[in-house]
Amino acid sequence: MITVQSISKYDKEHNSAITIGTFDGVHIGHRKILQRLINNAKELGLRSTVLTFFPHPRMVLQKDSDIKLLNTLEEKQQILDNMGLDCLIVHPFTSSFSRLTATEFVRDILVNRLGIKKIVIGYDHRFGRNRNANINDLITFGSAFDFQVEEIPAQLIDDVSVSSTKIRRALEEGDVKTANAYLGYSYLLTGTVKKGRGLGKQLDFPTANLHIEATYKLIPKNGVYVVRAKINGNIVHGMMNIGFNPTVDGRTRSKEIHFFDFEGDLYDKKIQVELLERIRDEVKFESVDALRAQLQRDKEISLEIISS
Repeated sequence: MITVQSISKYDKEHNSAITIGTFDGVHIGHRKILQRLINNAKELGLRSTVLTFFPHPRMVLQKDSDIKLLNTLEEKQQILDNMGLDCLIVHPFTSSFSRLTATEFVRDILVNRLGIKKIVIGYDHRFGRNRNANINDLITFGSAFDFQVEEIPAQLIDDVSVSSTKIRRALEEGDVKTANAYLGYSYLLTGTVKKGRGLGKQLDFPTANLHIEATYKLIPKNGVYVVRAKINGNIVHGMMNIGFNPTVDGRTRSKEIHFFDFEGDLYDKKIQVELLERIRDEVKFESVDALRAQLQRDKEISLEIISS
């Protein structure tokens, strides 16, 4: 898959079949749309292309928006690549871009820059300055500029909307199983291992302290999770605590992973962790010994879940 960081850098060597959206999470609802796009592109001999935007439009147009996203750009790129998409265009979203008229957007960008021959889009899609153009306008543009418009029905769009809402809510409540069911894959946290306070090692449960640079990434509810990662080509399971480590007077929210059956230096290495299941809330224990005993129970529970 080709990834292009701006519309201006797109090389229009092939005509394209396009869909447009944020596709945050690239969940099972999105996949129906994307698979339709990919299949259409193959049938018509076109390049399957997703046009998405970063920052998220709400971050730009609603300055007080505190939206958290399900994917970092890197994660979204990885998932779309695995689906078989030909091209991902990540265009910087700005206030000036939002002021393009519908005609300017279709003529100058979709037609002249991206070589559109087909667009797969939702019945409720709105575009152009003040979002004043709709699917009917797009069909009219299609006739004028010689591209096909395939309208995605209301039921499918509603499924997409409901899924996004449910995934966010589920993760905020710590319900990873529901989130994963809607995503169609295990929720991902991607980051770099940084030095922590070294408290895990003192408890005989050494941990990798995961630093996630993307501050917009949604971090699930505090608690202990069963996780999986690929390290040096091998699948490794473990348990992760998200929270403040209240028993040892933690001051900042951290993501600390204890991997089972793994020894090695992970400092400054990038790893991607899949969240499989949440097993308990974060609790302040009466003593460090009580915490150590609970960690042992957490490990036993985690291993049971993994084996099942």
